[in-house]
Amino acid sequence: MGERVLLVGSGGREHAIAWKLRQSAKVDEVFVAPGNAGTARLGTNVAVQPKDIDGLAKAARELRITFYLASMDDPQPLGLVDRLSAEGILCYGPTAAAAQLEASKAFSKEFMVRHGIRTAAARTFSEYGAARAYVESLQGRPLVVKASGLAAGKGAIVCANESQALEALDIIMLRRDFGSAGNTVLVEERLVGWETSCHAFCDGRTALMMPFASDHKRAQDGDIGLNTGGMGAYSPSERVSQALADEVRRDVVERTVAGMAAEGTPFAGTLFPGLMVTEAGAHVLEFNARFGDPETQVLMPRLESDLFEVCQAAAQGRLNEVRVSWSERPTVGVVMASGGYPATYKLGHLIEGTDGIDPDVHVFHAGTKDDTRGLVTNGGRVLTVVASGSTLAEARARAYDNVKRIHFTNAHYRTDIALRAVK
Repeated sequence: MGERVLLVGSGGREHAIAWKLRQSAKVDEVFVAPGNAGTARLGTNVAVQPKDIDGLAKAARELRITFYLASMDDPQPLGLVDRLSAEGILCYGPTAAAAQLEASKAFSKEFMVRHGIRTAAARTFSEYGAARAYVESLQGRPLVVKASGLAAGKGAIVCANESQALEALDIIMLRRDFGSAGNTVLVEERLVGWETSCHAFCDGRTALMMPFASDHKRAQDGDIGLNTGGMGAYSPSERVSQALADEVRRDVVERTVAGMAAEGTPFAGTLFPGLMVTEAGAHVLEFNARFGDPETQVLMPRLESDLFEVCQAAAQGRLNEVRVSWSERPTVGVVMASGGYPATYKLGHLIEGTDGIDPDVHVFHAGTKDDTRGLVTNGGRVLTVVASGSTLAEARARAYDNVKRIHFTNAHYRTDIALRAVK
């Protein structure tokens, strides 16, 4: 009897992982809570929300789940891995204690300092007056103000001057735009350099690196506009040399895995440090304890190995026995979003043209659902269109060629995903 795998989430990331899992001969069924219209075409959607740990545990029992693969941020800090593991379900993902690396930016900053992992200098505050006084004492220095808790990837505000930093404190600590995630804030130096995303499979002792990817966070062309969950990505990152990749593996990923193990909270699951590369080398901006979105959508088509077998080996603590193979062909993914995202937008627009996509191009669903009219929009980020090519430029051209075949009212997408890379 094959494996019955549970995913939690409703994004393009979950659709891409479900698509990859279905290629495994070891996987019988994939269940996604709550899923979207794309995951429903690959498996079974389960009407339980990611923060409902009791509901997820109950569903896992009733559905006879044999394996849980952690893909998004919410369930792990709330203890889903601990809960399912106690019930005898094999899990690929961090315990609540290990998930603090993402769930508490204050914890992760202190951890990095303890273990000599290069990061921006920062101070942590839980009281608004003290945070404000500290910002004023810095006399206009460029800063980044961050909500310490989980904020759907949007809790970091980059500030060019004192007035912007004070406004960021107001947004996080007084207006409470990120809710309880803003109970504690970090005020840190603003690093100057370029960003890239690193992912690694981890089993608590061993880490296997995935290819690097680069995403585009801002809503509009030219990296302007509001911060989003991500408007597109590409892989590999053209500026990551082998020397830099080796440095990140040694000084960030392996040091983090060793440090977490030494502190009695071994990290198993996907470790995803967001990096800023400066003249001094790679600095960790933040840790994520799960797969990235939209990075996963461009990584899964490059993965030639069996995703389930890799994650199963990690869950069993035998990642050292595994070799992971990746395609050399670059991939580019373009997010199609609802007009107005990430601010206000309308739902329920009919999506047309997905049946006219090239056979080897992937359309990973996020904010979608099926109703009596067919496929309709049901969120801010709606689809990620991913193409591969012999070069990054070819992959980019093919991705946009297919994006233009899909239509829904007020569809918005950036036209410059991977543009600087190909130039």
